[in-house]
Amino acid sequence: MYLKKSPQLVKRYYQKLLWDIPNEENNIYLTFDDGPIPEITSWVLGILDQYQIKATFFCLGCNVKQHPDIYETIKNRGHSVGNHSFHHLNGWKTDDEEYLNDIAMCSQIVQSSLFRPPYGRVKKSQAEELIKSYQVVMWDVLSGDFDVKTSPEKCLKNVTKYTKSGSIIVFHDSEKAFQNLEYTLPRAIEALLEKGFNFKAISAD
Repeated sequence: MYLKKSPQLVKRYYQKLLWDIPNEENNIYLTFDDGPIPEITSWVLGILDQYQIKATFFCLGCNVKQHPDIYETIKNRGHSVGNHSFHHLNGWKTDDEEYLNDIAMCSQIVQSSLFRPPYGRVKKSQAEELIKSYQVVMWDVLSGDFDVKTSPEKCLKNVTKYTKSGSIIVFHDSEKAFQNLEYTLPRAIEALLEKGFNFKAISAD
């Protein structure tokens, strides 16, 4: 069970985390979690190039270590990168010290001030420590592409229905998500462009 749009109650509880980026320019923010994966991340980069838009990639340290060339390509294409932990740990199920150490391990190869918790699950105690060093980036629209029980059409509807100016949208450049991602991403981009949205990367400054 997951929520396609982040509820206000959760946003208020974790109010120091970044859920959206309000603006008057109709800017929205595509993000991709769990890469880099050779064929899939390269495909995503090709789609983004085709539409001449920038995005933000929250990378797993274990994948960056295996595929450093693709990680460098993401940066060289002008996209932002963020820390997504080294081993994709669930903060709710992990001791604080182990969780924070895993993120620190990732930071040795993903040098960014942006961090996104895997699964979006982080304890308040962990978040309080993380915000001392990172901008913790959540989201307000979840495509659901990782859900093998959902359809590509449903993922597309999730994105086009809930996106508004300032939305941070989550996709995954992972093998598990690719069947949904391959269908949804180009169609979502076209639909959102038709609505007058501008795609921006999240600044890691």
